[in-house]
Amino acid sequence: MPPDAVSLDGRTLEGGGQLLRLAVSLSALTYLPVHVWHIRANRAPRKAGQQVGGLKPAHLAAVEWLAKATRAETQGMVKGSSDLQFQPNERSSGTNTDESNSEHEYQIGTWQDVYDSESLIRRETYIRLTSPGSVCLILQAVLPYLLFHSSKISTQEIQADSEQIASVPLRVTIEGGTNVSKSPSVEYISQVLIPLLVEKVGIPPMAAKVIKRGWSSGRADVGSVQFDLKPFSSGSKLPEFHFTNRGEVVKMHVSILASDLNMRDKLRGKVVEGLLARYPNVEIFFPVEEDTKSGARLYLLIVAETSNGYRLGRDCLWERKTNPATLEAITGTVIKELEKELERGGCVDEYMQDQLVVFQALAKGRSTVNSGKDMAATLHTKTARWVAEQLLAMPFDEQGTCSGCGFEVGESFNKRTSQGAIESSTMELERMRIS
Repeated sequence: MPPDAVSLDGRTLEGGGQLLRLAVSLSALTYLPVHVWHIRANRAPRKAGQQVGGLKPAHLAAVEWLAKATRAETQGMVKGSSDLQFQPNERSSGTNTDESNSEHEYQIGTWQDVYDSESLIRRETYIRLTSPGSVCLILQAVLPYLLFHSSKISTQEIQADSEQIASVPLRVTIEGGTNVSKSPSVEYISQVLIPLLVEKVGIPPMAAKVIKRGWSSGRADVGSVQFDLKPFSSGSKLPEFHFTNRGEVVKMHVSILASDLNMRDKLRGKVVEGLLARYPNVEIFFPVEEDTKSGARLYLLIVAETSNGYRLGRDCLWERKTNPATLEAITGTVIKELEKELERGGCVDEYMQDQLVVFQALAKGRSTVNSGKDMAATLHTKTARWVAEQLLAMPFDEQGTCSGCGFEVGESFNKRTSQGAIESSTMELERMRIS
């Protein structure tokens, strides 16, 4: 590794997979080399005798895709590795295009061009797991690169009457688990994360579509989710954003996945009763109701939508057999946890905090996120901020406000060091810490 590589101790703060995902994500985007050691060292083994920490298949899938996409030089990019060196190659950067015609022939980190007649309408890529590792955590690792990496063509290839430069729409299909313990579900991503990113942060349009469910409980099933997005155009920057003035709760969105219609009906009734007892004037919607095809699979998500367009969610994934008492307990727990979130008055729930950090760090200007009264930064959030500070030297204050680096799509970010931009940001970071 070059002497200027950013070295990160994987035991820092939360010390799990998030530290690795964000570090490699920002490295791929900025072409700053990183070295992460003691990967996931704070993670205890699930069973006696299992290895502590190291790269699991889902982490490896994201790292391998980013490595291929950036033609990175790597060491330790193998399952179980606790030490990873990742050095993207900016000189050979660009879009790797796969010339094959079949999706099953896709290579890791490559794209296939899709045409309508002679017009290029989108590019597609696949990230595959053979086990139900979290699709959504893989998305978390690759999304900043997908949005901010410069992959531009003339819109003349898309529209004959335009000569402007535009970004090609992308379709990313990720195979793995859609509903996995200790990970955000695809429902949470679709109903909370994506709406907030598009409507409040200001990213281009994005959508998620479940092709097949993937479960870690019951009989393990590998699923598939299709994400459609449009990257930022070359030369653009994400403006600062402010999550303030949440507004009143006006809608509740309830998603129920259970093994039979009778169980779904009972759960729906209990949720409606519990919500109306606390929020009698809200409208209640049911965007997702599905059969999980297993009595050991039950998932409930409740999303509160406010008058100012913010969304906060709470959920429960139950991975054991259910009975009437179970339904009562699950309903009560999710509603009480959501009620607690809403009482804080913040614009985001505690699981959204850390997912906004990378966008705060990349935006131009000071971005603020109100997490509510008496709501300190979660350990995941502190970890994400720490990683962003190490790579981008963008400081966060005690209120969670960040003066972002103003990343410009297509820029050679690593040249900023020689221009003194990162050094001045580092001085600001030290000043804030001292004060």
